[in-house]
Amino acid sequence: MNVTGIVVEYNPFHNGHALHARQSKIKTNADIIVAVMSGNFLQRGEPALISKWARTKMALAAGVDIVVELPYVFATQHAEVFAQGAISILKEIGANAVCFGSESGEISDFTSLSTFIKEHEKTYSTFIKEALKEGYSYPKASALAFKKLDQQHEVIDLSLPNNILGYHYVKAISEQGAQITPFTIKRTNAQYHDQEIPEHSIASATSIRETLIKKNKQLTAIEHVVPKTTYNELKNYTNMYDGFQNWEQLYPFLKYKVLTADLSQLQSIYEAEEGLENRLKNIITNTISFQQLMEQLKTKRYTWTRLQRFCLHTLTNTTKEDMSIRENTCPYIRILGMTNNGRNYMSTQKKKLGVPLISTISKLDHPFIYIESRATSCYSLGYPSSVQKKLIKEEYAHPPIIV
Repeated sequence: MNVTGIVVEYNPFHNGHALHARQSKIKTNADIIVAVMSGNFLQRGEPALISKWARTKMALAAGVDIVVELPYVFATQHAEVFAQGAISILKEIGANAVCFGSESGEISDFTSLSTFIKEHEKTYSTFIKEALKEGYSYPKASALAFKKLDQQHEVIDLSLPNNILGYHYVKAISEQGAQITPFTIKRTNAQYHDQEIPEHSIASATSIRETLIKKNKQLTAIEHVVPKTTYNELKNYTNMYDGFQNWEQLYPFLKYKVLTADLSQLQSIYEAEEGLENRLKNIITNTISFQQLMEQLKTKRYTWTRLQRFCLHTLTNTTKEDMSIRENTCPYIRILGMTNNGRNYMSTQKKKLGVPLISTISKLDHPFIYIESRATSCYSLGYPSSVQKKLIKEEYAHPPIIV
């Protein structure tokens, strides 16, 4: 049986995601599509627009067979750790292929780059450290290090987000000795950071979120760029949860946390480095929105994404000690949802798993679970109390969604 993994956030699920799932199935001749999906918080340090359960329903309605959660400790990390966690889950679940979207569209670009960097790993690391000392952000330092390593080597553009993730998926497969063949599909039409809804049917998730939150437009404005099942789920979600989640709703709670914590507490937060905690505490006092905070917090040294992740870990009180227990492999598999096809596959696979398979987190005692439940409690903030109660209860008691 051919099992293909895709690593996703679905924030929210749109026509481009549906196309990716279909093309992945065709390209790899897959019998089963497994989506490893981030939970309520995402890789760029943002809250998901809608809960993981709503996003799971969207995915299952559009052709995905199994949705598995990528835990917070991997989902809110830089590309290398994010990829390590996702690939370890796909390896454990029995995937023999992974298919990702990229700006390159050629898998040979990624495999040759992975081999090249592995052969020059020590020198490459040295060049990165030198660039970091000069004040560059890590992504920029990596790009400069590669250029310095071999100016003649033709390489994919690692300043593009999907190319970066693709490289790390291929690297993680190699490092974990996974029997997984990588495939890639070229992204078309919408680009990752596009902020305007186009007239055609493929739009970026960024533009959809901008339209629904920042531009305060009605759902009808995005109806043509999402599957009907997504549109209906978004409509139901607004009725049930009183709107969408975003950083501005969580900002007052972040500000309270920072202003009432002493510096030693903030220094213990994961990714608090080089006096970032001082900078955050000084700036947040005089800001009235998350957007304003980020604009003033941003420096040449740190990317917007890196700073958002620091703010997120501060909000969720995720400490360096919490993250110190993390390894490069996920210690359990949590199923969020399945189709009947997916359920049949998992019934044959579960006896082969080397880690626990859980349907609800109340059935496992693990430090990652406590971090996950704490993150969900923070995610619920900003919603009415009845919604908060529902979201927190779902985290502990919601069984996998079966379609």
